[in-house]
Amino acid sequence: MSEHATGDDDLRTDGERRAAEALAAAGVTHERTRHGRVSSLAEAAAARGVAPADLLKTIVVRRGDDDYVLVLVPGDRTIAWPRLRALLGVNRMSMPDAATALAVTGYERGTITPFGTTHTWPVVADERVRGHRVSIGGGGHGVGFTLDGDDLVQALSATVADVTDPEE
Repeated sequence: MSEHATGDDDLRTDGERRAAEALAAAGVTHERTRHGRVSSLAEAAAARGVAPADLLKTIVVRRGDDDYVLVLVPGDRTIAWPRLRALLGVNRMSMPDAATALAVTGYERGTITPFGTTHTWPVVADERVRGHRVSIGGGGHGVGFTLDGDDLVQALSATVADVTDPEE
C-alpha cells in the first residue's frame, strides 16, 4: 500500500529531506509517494502508479578521478555504454561500488536521486524521459517523486541523448 505525501512533516530521513527540499527549490510540480520497500522495479512502478518504463533509475557512473555523472535510465532499459562514452568523450567508464556511490551522492543505492545530492554532478537523461510523467527516487527506500519528464530535464539542466538499450 502506498501513501501520497504532500507536506514535509513525514520526511523520515536526511536523504528524503534533502531530496524534497531540492525539488521544491527547483519549483517542479511533483507528487511524493511512500510505498515502503519493494522487491522489484515492477512492484515499485505499480506502487507509484506508473509503467515500469516510466520508473527511472538514477545510475552513478565514474568517468574519471573524482568525476561522476548521474544517468537517468528508464526502468525497462540499460545503459548503452558505447553511446554514453561517445557522448561524454571518454574511453573508459565504470560504476562505483555502493560505498563510493554513497560517498559521492549522499544516498544509498536504491535511494539515489539527482535531487539533493551532497555534490552536484552533471546529469544525462535518456531521451525517453521526455514527453510524459516519470517517477524517480525520493532519497529514501520506498519513496518516489512523480513528475513531468520535461520538467525533470529542465530542472536538472540535463543533457538529453539516446544512451540506453532495451533490457534483455
